[in-house]
Amino acid sequence: MPKVLVSDPIAEAGIAHMREIADVDVKLGLTKDQLIEIIGEYDALAVRSETKVTADVIAAAKNLKIIGRAGVGVDNIDVKAATEKGIVVVNSPEGNTIAAAELTCAMLLALARNIPQADASMKSGKWDRKKFLGCEVYGKTLGVIGLGKIGGEVCRRAKAFNMEVIAFDPFATEEKALEIGATLVSLDELYQKSDFITLHVPMNDKTRNMIDSEQIAKMKDGVRIINCARGGIVNEHALAEAVKSGKVAGAAIDVYTKEPIEPTNPLNNVPGIITTPHLGASTEEAQVNVAIDISEQIVDVLSGKPARAAVNMPSLSAESMDVARPYISLGEKIGSLHTQLARDLEGRGMPIQSVEILYQGDFGQMATGPVTRSILAGMLSPILEGPVNLVNAPVLANGRGIKVTDSHSSSHSEYNTMLTVTVHTPSGDRTLCGTVFGQNDVRIVHIDGYRVDIVPSGWMLVTQHTDRPGIIGSVGTLLGNNAVNIAGMNVGRQKIGGRAVMVLMVDEEISEDLMKQIRAIPGMETAQLVKL
Repeated sequence: MPKVLVSDPIAEAGIAHMREIADVDVKLGLTKDQLIEIIGEYDALAVRSETKVTADVIAAAKNLKIIGRAGVGVDNIDVKAATEKGIVVVNSPEGNTIAAAELTCAMLLALARNIPQADASMKSGKWDRKKFLGCEVYGKTLGVIGLGKIGGEVCRRAKAFNMEVIAFDPFATEEKALEIGATLVSLDELYQKSDFITLHVPMNDKTRNMIDSEQIAKMKDGVRIINCARGGIVNEHALAEAVKSGKVAGAAIDVYTKEPIEPTNPLNNVPGIITTPHLGASTEEAQVNVAIDISEQIVDVLSGKPARAAVNMPSLSAESMDVARPYISLGEKIGSLHTQLARDLEGRGMPIQSVEILYQGDFGQMATGPVTRSILAGMLSPILEGPVNLVNAPVLANGRGIKVTDSHSSSHSEYNTMLTVTVHTPSGDRTLCGTVFGQNDVRIVHIDGYRVDIVPSGWMLVTQHTDRPGIIGSVGTLLGNNAVNIAGMNVGRQKIGGRAVMVLMVDEEISEDLMKQIRAIPGMETAQLVKL
């Protein structure tokens, strides 16, 4: 039974779900050294934001298949190191959407009406109504940076306040923005027109300090800024100085460059800045939602199924995965067959220089990225010692200098869909084609232009020979005399008396001595044993 380590507090509902298929250990407050010492025992790790899953931790994780983050941000996980090791990293991008959007709106109103400051004043025994004169949000302009799920929910709620909502998101369409009540503008225009600005973007090299002194200078005097997304998006020093100077009327901040917040943080003790201790996902409902979400994904991965919200590989919905799954299987088989057929008689493989992948026919809206990854995984698995899977296959291929290209064509005359994979090596090229009949009937239908019809499973003898009477019979006789049963046969040829390809499905491995006898048959050019 697989083992799961839960190193941060997550809701019991998620732990209970994982216990249906795995042994689950809950060990909170581990130091880095303690985590490194025990992580090698586990197949899965569930964390929130407290545990730092560094490259050192990942290097010690000999059996780890998946890291689940109960929340959205994964900046506490070295995703690059996990990817290189073939470990799936998943998060819960939707579990805390409502909680984060509602907190943003609460911050908006608290900021407009000075609610935290007024509460603190009351608790100190004062009654100072004039000091806490606020503003209405009605009719004001809200600038939303990032129209993901949380940003979109904030837009909908802001429209209920009768605010004018403008937004910046380079990946959003006008139609999407209008649907949620926003108007797309440039970032500079958003800075210039907004009375309130709220950020809902991930933390990366492009968004780090995206609001700094230069951007604040472009804003309206008296603007108010809200950040419930990620620490580091807003420069804390620049914001503190802008609030002190009055350029920014106030700010509401839930996230910080370093958490827990340090005493020296410039946002501390600035009267116009509301600070909360990263409460974005801190609702009972959100904690249950994210715990169940990642537990389901951990259970899926440990059961051999794909994760739906992996951050280091293309994510697919359940419906999309149902469509793609047989092609992922086909891709892995084609990749593996390519590598096995490229070996010489001593088992040495030829270096792969490049791979060309062509998707022909009616693939509809199917995401082909995972299929491309499956081809690379199948190709590299027979030649690499470490784990190779859909997560790290592109990284490993790139590290070996393999150039990968893929293209699409809308039609194919022979089959409704055709997956064609051509591999280039120093000694020549090979092309394999496959298709899927119905929902799950996976077939290889061409080997270097020769028509075949192969169910790619089990041991197969693949030969290239001169098409003449007696060769197939000679192979069959040798196999029969050595008690090797033939389960199926396919022969493809270009013309009578020309070259031909034969694929024999056999029930067991063929010995090397018997393979030498097969290769010695007159007219036999190559004979290779492969297993799929």
